[in-house]
Amino acid sequence: MTRVAGAVRPRLARAAEAVRPRLARVVTAAKPRVARLSRAVSPQAARTRKPKTWQYTAGAATAGLALAAGVVTVAGPWDSTGQRTAERDRAVALEVTGGADHGRDTDTSDSADAAAGGPRPAPSAASVLTGLGGGTGAVNAAPNGKAVADLVGPLLADPVLGAKSAAIVDVASGKRLYGDGAGQALTPASTTKIATAAAALAALGPDHRLITRTALEPDTNELVLVGGGDPTLTARKDTEGWAGLRELADRTAEALAERGVREVTLSYDKTLYAGPELHPIGKNPNLAAVSALTVDEARTNDSTSGPVKRKEDPAKDAAAQFADLLADHGIKTTAPGPSKATNRAESLAQVSSPPLSALVERMLTNSDNDIAEHLARQTAVASGARADFDGAGEAIKARLKKLGLPVSGVTFKDGSGLNREDKLTADLLTALLAKAADPAHPELRATLTGLPVAGFTGTLSTRYTDGAAGIVRAKTGTLTGVNALAGTVVDQDGRLLAFAFLSTSTADPGSVQSALDRTATALAACGCG
Repeated sequence: MTRVAGAVRPRLARAAEAVRPRLARVVTAAKPRVARLSRAVSPQAARTRKPKTWQYTAGAATAGLALAAGVVTVAGPWDSTGQRTAERDRAVALEVTGGADHGRDTDTSDSADAAAGGPRPAPSAASVLTGLGGGTGAVNAAPNGKAVADLVGPLLADPVLGAKSAAIVDVASGKRLYGDGAGQALTPASTTKIATAAAALAALGPDHRLITRTALEPDTNELVLVGGGDPTLTARKDTEGWAGLRELADRTAEALAERGVREVTLSYDKTLYAGPELHPIGKNPNLAAVSALTVDEARTNDSTSGPVKRKEDPAKDAAAQFADLLADHGIKTTAPGPSKATNRAESLAQVSSPPLSALVERMLTNSDNDIAEHLARQTAVASGARADFDGAGEAIKARLKKLGLPVSGVTFKDGSGLNREDKLTADLLTALLAKAADPAHPELRATLTGLPVAGFTGTLSTRYTDGAAGIVRAKTGTLTGVNALAGTVVDQDGRLLAFAFLSTSTADPGSVQSALDRTATALAACGCG
């Protein structure tokens, strides 16, 4: 027994040293609950006779299990890197079932029907991030590049794909497994949103929130509604967790009443952004004018997704709705007009968006063009660039370059991918996805968690129902003559692969989509190690 104890003692010491930091953190987190448990049982303990040794043992084991359960409850849920996923936080915040509260949306490049009543909770899909590290099982060898090429090469050689740029990368090692024109810059359509997401997260951080506020100018009783570029600001009674214009009106009216103000000159400030608001493609039902003050994406009906006619002046419309809400509180206003809040103005009230990670996930899952263009301009603002289409494109590219990503030949003309002059490469998209999975860059993780899940969410909800459902996560992109697919897939060996397929000069979008889906499905079935 002495020899056994001597042999085991060094291992126990090493194990104790390894777990001590984590144990300290979880014990600190669990301490309030343990204290409450202690207070709850102390009266009973006082009445209990001195226990025997076996009772001590049984009691200690029971307490240990209870403490472990409490600690797990406090500490979780965690992903494989020790971080909560943004999509789970979002689901918990909204008290819905499923892994993410993603709706279904449509833009020029993607189509997924949604109920007019708003987003539906999506079933949880198995994590595709387990291959990034942190698992307890053995890690399989990286897939063999030749085996991957033999598998996907014939599929991507289909002449229906036209000109193409394709790349496949093993995420854990960063090794490229396949490339065909991978450095050729082609029109990416909505896969542009992957780059926009990463740039915004890098520039602002996943916890950043966008603020809409009101300010009262001294001596003039001018009330200014100041837009902070929040594309998710809503005037609906049920905000579903997004920033609410009604709540801002409630808080503002209360602040005015406290100051004895019952009548104001109402103005609105949309000066956070610069340049033209209208996208280069012109008026389009898939995108509102890009204004720093917008409510419900300037939609002309109660829809929350899909193409619909937009209001001509989003900021003016938002201010008009705000005036009506103030009137409900007995605050009289003038007809709203444009202005700019001065530094002397007193801030009265504000509402904030959910964390940026939630906006990124909504944008990617629903292929939301409005959110994409706002995140592009927010990237410009954070980078000190001019917050217009050109400045936003330059800021996105600069952020990606700073991350060490290959941006040679790349051009960004917008953040949504609606502009055909956008040019990206499969090399960039796969490198970007691998970077987002890198434990050294947790700030980029929402770029992955927001990707539509095959067969379940967003623009992939009706695709991959014959085998790769829940395994493929990818952003789609479709314009006339352009088809793209970029995302991640877990192969049969449990390796996480990043892929990007860009195809242009196509004539049959249905056939091209099927060809790309077959290729991603083949990767999911690949045991190419």
